[in-house]
Amino acid sequence: MDTSNPLREERLRKLEEWRRRGIDPYPTRFVRSHVAQELQQGLRDLPAGSESTTHARVAGRITAKRVMGGVSFFDLRDGSGRIQLYATVDTLGPDRYELFTQLDIGDFLGVAGIVFRTKKGELSVRVQEFTLLAKALRPLPEKWHGLHDVETRYRQRYLDLIANERARRIAIMRSRIVSAMRRFLDSEGFLEVETPILQPLYGGAAARPFTTYHNALDMTLYLRISDELYLKRLIIGGLEKVYEIGKDFRNEGISTKHNPEFTQMECYWAYADYTDMMALTERMICQIAREVLGSTRILYQGHEIDLTPPWRRITFREALLEHTQIDIERCRTLPELRAELARHKLTVDPQPTWGKQVDELLKTYVEPKLIQPTFVLDYPVELSPLAKRKRDNPNFVERFEPFIGAMEFGNAFSELNDPIDQRERFLAQEAMRRAGDEETQPLDEDFLTALEYGMPPTGGLGIGIDRLTMILTDSPSIREVILFPTLRPKKDEEAK
Repeated sequence: MDTSNPLREERLRKLEEWRRRGIDPYPTRFVRSHVAQELQQGLRDLPAGSESTTHARVAGRITAKRVMGGVSFFDLRDGSGRIQLYATVDTLGPDRYELFTQLDIGDFLGVAGIVFRTKKGELSVRVQEFTLLAKALRPLPEKWHGLHDVETRYRQRYLDLIANERARRIAIMRSRIVSAMRRFLDSEGFLEVETPILQPLYGGAAARPFTTYHNALDMTLYLRISDELYLKRLIIGGLEKVYEIGKDFRNEGISTKHNPEFTQMECYWAYADYTDMMALTERMICQIAREVLGSTRILYQGHEIDLTPPWRRITFREALLEHTQIDIERCRTLPELRAELARHKLTVDPQPTWGKQVDELLKTYVEPKLIQPTFVLDYPVELSPLAKRKRDNPNFVERFEPFIGAMEFGNAFSELNDPIDQRERFLAQEAMRRAGDEETQPLDEDFLTALEYGMPPTGGLGIGIDRLTMILTDSPSIREVILFPTLRPKKDEEAK
């Protein structure tokens, strides 16, 4: 145990003093009658200098203290907000008052007393009884009301939640976003289901998996990168509208938009296509915004954005033509595409395959321009091994990605249900893997067998919960909206 911190040493001394007095500094429970917000709202009309008839039992963390002789003012914060405590030596008596003043910022405290409003207008609880509920042995950050060190905020999220109102608000809003999404899908007749996280073969997305091993079965397993192929099995089985909200895992880089462990909603709708899924997406995002924010107009990173349908629709090919003057229909091989890039003097990270290169071109030159809600649709078949081909052009598929604030936050298809075509796509993906693309879809014989029993026309949609939360909370980084983001290990010297 580290006892080199003098502030911690002083708190340990106080802890032993409480115990010496026969007081348990970590009691089992405390019965509350009110939370802070309930009192603030219920007594908002109480005049300054007046006492109510409300006797309240409140509990929370001490976040400020002012001891002025025989009178003390403490701030107590619970999950709903803050309320002031007013304690006097006359009410508590000398011994209990002295003990009260020895409480530290960060301690959890339960109090009971009459609620009144001070002459300055602050709603307060006149402390008649108090109970130490948990002694904090470490002090809060010096400026607990404004913890700004990013490293500390992400590694010690509990301090961030204590110190920053915005961090608490984002955590609450994320929960409400998920709840609103679930209510919307339930109201549309979708059935919530669960599919395996540990899978014998990964699939459903272009990503590298995390690999693990099951000792009893003596087999390699993968953390799922998507729910797609199992949810489609349920469509094959006759469940016509299904969805899942859960964790997916992709062994990829970390950035402001990427975390290896993320939350995704995927839904599948029998007898629908990607146009139906576009309409569903518009309605769902608008409904969530209305429920959580009270408006379909939002502010994201300085941009005023209107979520009201209909959203703009532009094809993948048209988007590249508009922003790069390159027509991907006229350069269908990687050498041809690279020649066009050179001719137009466009700089883009080199990729191993034609499909990856045009996708990188879109990310570099088109995505930053997609501020207002936009569906980019009809992707190249090379990028979409699980989507139906366009009826009028087999080089493209019925797929869209939604963008808001220059960020993609979802993916959707008219799902491929032809088992022969699906096998050929899987084989093409394996050829791309041999060409150097490590994120291709492996051939899944079990899924192909299921598909041969017949799957009706189906629309599928995936929405990234983390990115949607970023958009609706005006957060620039995915780490702001994930309570415990994946971080690099601290260096040994930093951990000391």
